This record gives sequence, structure tokens and C-alpha cells, in this order.
Amino acid sequence: MFKIKTTELGDITVAKEVVETIAGLASIDSYGLVGMVAQDIQTGLSSILGLESIRKGVQVRSSEEGLIVDVYIIVGYGIKIREVAANVMQKVMYVLGKDAGLSVAAVNVNVKGVRVITEK
Repeated sequence: MFKIKTTELGDITVAKEVVETIAGLASIDSYGLVGMVAQDIQTGLSSILGLESIRKGVQVRSSEEGLIVDVYIIVGYGIKIREVAANVMQKVMYVLGKDAGLSVAAVNVNVKGVRVITEK
């Protein structure tokens, strides 16, 4: 649980899973992002995630400076990786900071693959 605010009536906290979901949803809204990737810590294997498990492509931890968010993504082929990563960073930082009221120290974007985007 991450504390957002303390009032005279009590504390307002947000579950880690909620923060991960918000960060995941903010990420997939970024141009050039094809998918999120879950990191299997034990084996290091990656799997592409659907929308229903989007938070598994995000890891959140707390530090003295604020939250540290790690996002694992796949970008589209032919799209500038630096721009996609910068957009994801800005979007996640903005949504968690402004909309959720959380203090974010860093957003680390880990590009785990590139995929060809096919038009249907």
C-alpha cells in the first residue's frame, strides 16, 4: 500500500496492484507501443500480455524520493524507440503524479522487443 495523503480523519492509501494497473493503462495509451511484457523473475522469460493482465508488465517499488516504476514494453518496428520510451515515461509520470496524487521518483522503460505492425 502506498500512502497518498494523511488527514485529520485518517490516511488515504492505494494498493500496489492499483498503481501497477494505472501505470499499465497509461503506458498502452502511448503511440508506438505494441504491447506490454511480463517478466518472470525466476526464469527471465517474457510473455506478451493482453489487456486483462496489463499490470503484470509493470513493477512498482517505493523509495525515499517516491515511487519507482519499471515498465516492460514491445515497440512497433520502424518507430523511434527513444520517442516511444520518452512518451511512456511522461505519460506514466503525469497520470500517477497528477491524476492519482502519487509522488513518482522515476519511470524506467525497458524495451524488451520490436514487432512488425500489420494493418488489417
